[in-house]
Formats: sequence, structure tokens, C-alpha cells
Amino acid sequence: MRGAGAPRGQGQHSGGMGTLGRPQVILLTYVLFALELTCLFMRFSIMPYLTRRLGLDSVAFSYLQTAFGVLQLLGGPVFGRFADQRGARAAFTLNFLASSAFYLLLAAACSPALPGVALLYALPLPAALMQGLPAAQMVIADLSAPEERPAALGRLGLCFGVGMIFGSLLGGTLSAAYGLQCPAFVALVANLMAATLSYTLIPSSTKGASAPTPAAPPGRTQASVFDLKAISHVLLQPGVLPVFLIKVVSGFPSGLFMVTFSIISMDFFQLDAAQAGYLMSFFGVLQMVIQGLVIGRLSSHFSEGSLLWASTLVFIVVGLAMALMSNVFHFCLLMPGLVFGLCALNVVTDSMLTKAVSASDTGTMLGLCASVQPLTRTLGPIVGGLLYHSFGVPVFGHVQFATNVLVLLVLWRQPLPQKTDKVW
Repeated sequence: MRGAGAPRGQGQHSGGMGTLGRPQVILLTYVLFALELTCLFMRFSIMPYLTRRLGLDSVAFSYLQTAFGVLQLLGGPVFGRFADQRGARAAFTLNFLASSAFYLLLAAACSPALPGVALLYALPLPAALMQGLPAAQMVIADLSAPEERPAALGRLGLCFGVGMIFGSLLGGTLSAAYGLQCPAFVALVANLMAATLSYTLIPSSTKGASAPTPAAPPGRTQASVFDLKAISHVLLQPGVLPVFLIKVVSGFPSGLFMVTFSIISMDFFQLDAAQAGYLMSFFGVLQMVIQGLVIGRLSSHFSEGSLLWASTLVFIVVGLAMALMSNVFHFCLLMPGLVFGLCALNVVTDSMLTKAVSASDTGTMLGLCASVQPLTRTLGPIVGGLLYHSFGVPVFGHVQFATNVLVLLVLWRQPLPQKTDKVW
């Protein structure tokens, strides 16, 4: 399907693009990711009520959430390496099959005739393979030109907004009308349908024909997807580790605040459940607009290094404001800056990291990037809870200010390399 004058990236890739061209594959990737996020927010809308009905207290629920975080943290790099070795079709299909198993367990846990508590504790088991974000990012990174990549990755924020709006609406409506099992069954059917679409329409590989997966040397088998040495080698490639550390360190204070937000909204802001929900909806809409629209426009006018500087400076200003805020109105005023900093940091660093590694390693790199959020969800409740109870809300602003001042000094003393000559 590739002619002599076909544009770069639109031709035949290893494994074949099937009946879909490059734009259609990218569009399908956005649709599948939005569908996954819709199911995710349907899950969020019923999990608190299910755990309450089964008699789990907040401590048991936190253990359950920690188990999710740990398994996704461990599964991210392995899943990314699997995507590099087996291709986009296998990665997407495996992700949706694991999600289907999860929602089948969730639907069974909602049944009064089955041991709900035991099934609830079995829910985290498929979590290590539920990695839709790195799978979607890998396809977008592989099929977009380097100069288009920040905008293309940023549009995944629109999928987040769509999933949040429709998932929350469907989860609440269906559970109120038909019980808690209904959203779980709908999510199960949706993920089975997505697995079918992935297997039939996603190309087996989105890697360029000029950048195949390296073959093993004669006499040696190809490295396993569980080869930690091969995974760590990706981090040690030139220009990768500094950007990855900035991604982790710069965003960690904001992540601490967000994972502690449910406690802060009740104790500090004095919000009820409905008001906290409206505030988080506002956060989601801001993320959808800023990541999906604003970051893409800015990336066409400014370099990735400039946007990384901007996100760090915004984090510093937001940290100062957070240390001084005293009510929810102040938080609403600083929220656009907080969302901009998070979106710019994540999109820009993901784009820079995929350019710094070879095309055959983009999945592994994005799998490592996808482990940053589970790391925050794993450590955040403990560290954030201790900081909040010991020093109050202003400590999050102080930590964010101090951390990003250090990051800014690092960026000033040692500018990051801009590698855009990736082989396609």
C-alpha cells in the first residue's frame, strides 16, 4: 500500500498496516483509549459503594489500592518490552483481555450469591497487564513524526476528558437504575469488543521497517520480556536518565498532593462528597482542554526544552501559592497552573524520551514512564499522609517549590540534549 511517493510513516510497516492507513490507526487508538478510560471511570463510580456493601473499612480499601499500584508499577516496564517485541496488536489485545478478566471478577464480586470479599481481593491480579496508556502512547509515538509528537501525545488528554465524563455518567446512572453489577457487565462487554477490534484492525507492528526489533546474536536466544537488564539498559542510553529523573522528581510533589486530596477536601476545604466531585470534574475538564488543545498549539511554536522550563517555573509559582492558600477558592485559582505544569511535564518528557531511544525501544520506554504514576499511588498515601498530619496543607507547597527550584537549577547548569534524529 506504500507507493514510491508515499509520505513518511504512512507506508507499509513491519507486520503490515492491514486495511487501515496511518491516520486511521491513530484515530482508532484514540477511540480504544477513550473506551478504556470510560470503563475506568465507571469502575471508580461503583468501587466505593461495593467495598462499603461488602463491609471493607478505609484501611482495607487502601490496601486494595496499594496492591493495584504495586502491580501496575511492576507491570509497566515488562508490558512495554512485550509491546516492543510482539507489536501493537498483541499489546492492545493483551491489555483488553486483562481488563476483561478484571471486570468479570468485579461483576462476580457484585453478586450476592458469590464470595464478594474474596473476589474483591482477587481484582488486582490482572492489573499488571492493564496498561492501555503505554500501548496507546507507543502507537502514537511510532506513527507520528518527531515534530508532531508532542501534539499527538497531548491529544490523549481529550480521551481522558471523554472517559471521565461518559464513564462517571454511565457508572452512576446504570448502577442507580440496575444495580452495581450492570456497569461491570457493560465494561466487560466493552473490553471484549475492544479486544476484538484490536486483534482485527490494529497492525501487528507499528515500528518502521527501517527499525526492526534487534535479532539475537547467533547462538543466543532473544532476551525475555522479563529481562531486567535489557529494561534497565533503555534507561542508561544517552540522554534518557536525566529526562526520566526530571519527570519523576518534578511531578512527585503534585502527585503527593493529588493522592491526599480526598482527605484534604474533607478536612481542610470542608467539602462534602458532591462538592469534591464537582471540583475533580473541573480538574478533569482543565486537563482535557490544556493537554488536548493548549499543549499541542504551544509545541508548534516552542521547543520541548522551553516547555519543560515553563512547566518547572509554573510549578514553582504554584508551590508558593499552595503554601499560602487557605480555602477552596484559592485552590480553584491555582488549579489551571497546576494542571498546565503536570500536562506539559508529562507530554514533553514522554516525547523527549521516545526520541532519545531507538524505534524498537519506544514501548519499553513508555512502559517505564507509565510506572511513574503507580509509583506515586504506592508511596503517596503513606508519605503524603505523614506530611499532612505533621505539617498541614502548606507543606505540599513548600515541597513543590523546593523540589522544582532544584530541577530548575539542574536545567540551567546542564541543558538537556534535544535528539530528534530517530531512525524511522
